Amino acid sequence: MGGLGDVVSDFGYRAGWAAVKYSPESVARGVFDAAGTFAGKRNGGPEQLRKNLARVIGTTPDEVPGALVEEAMRSYARYWREAFRLPTTDPDEIAASVSVSDHDWESLAASVRSGRGVVMALPHSGNWDIAGVWLMKTHGPFSTVAERLKPESLFDQFVAYRESLGFEVFPLTGGEQPPFTLLAERLRAGGLVCLMADRDLSASGVPVTMFGQKTRIPAGSAKLAIETGAVLHAVHHRYDGVGKSHLNCGTVIDTEGGVGPTTQRLADAFTRDIATAPADWHMLQPLWEADWSPERRARLGIE
Repeated sequence: MGGLGDVVSDFGYRAGWAAVKYSPESVARGVFDAAGTFAGKRNGGPEQLRKNLARVIGTTPDEVPGALVEEAMRSYARYWREAFRLPTTDPDEIAASVSVSDHDWESLAASVRSGRGVVMALPHSGNWDIAGVWLMKTHGPFSTVAERLKPESLFDQFVAYRESLGFEVFPLTGGEQPPFTLLAERLRAGGLVCLMADRDLSASGVPVTMFGQKTRIPAGSAKLAIETGAVLHAVHHRYDGVGKSHLNCGTVIDTEGGVGPTTQRLADAFTRDIATAPADWHMLQPLWEADWSPERRARLGIE
């Protein structure tokens, strides 16, 4: 059973979700834009976000433009505003707001038609739930994994929310079966799997280089594609004006050479795509080895 803090957190989240969900769009947008701008200006914005942006644009944290930090926090606030409001938004309207190039459309459609199954690996950019609604409307149901959150009731709300959008959601930990086994079953049946793949939450991430520096990203996307024969796509979602967004989904990743080389190719695709819209990459946590705590470095055997 959770403590008082969990109860307060759960109540506040539910109240906030309800308030934003039913507010007029213009009001909600104004409030969240203002909150994002304030967070981006306050003390120069989140320190780790500034460090991460510095690597993306090739400068030092002190040289990252304040306007970029503010834009990044408005983008992050927009994600949460949309997350709160998506369950009450027409899925057809959501799908219509997403633009996809003819090349990307044909590439993904060909992979789906192949019957081999498709793994779609995404960084935390734009709004992956909007990308998921677009996928549901254009290519049908898919399966994904959700990280467990505290309190447990908050995790349950997120799962219920995504299931209400039509997603099949497996918990990352604590489920009846390991998610890898279930996802592999879906792929062998020709299904679609979507995975967030730019932040390693375990001690088994694959060492890669992104933006010229060492980090680790999850191995799951590459392992699933290699073990099941599914097609692996690198996917990227970014915002494109008020109420609009763009989805890159046509990059097929070569799986020759095993998990390590495949994951590096995926990291290369993320590097290319994130650089096109740095403000929409919602990475506020330490990602690169150089930013990891001594405890994490020791746990992973890094000097």
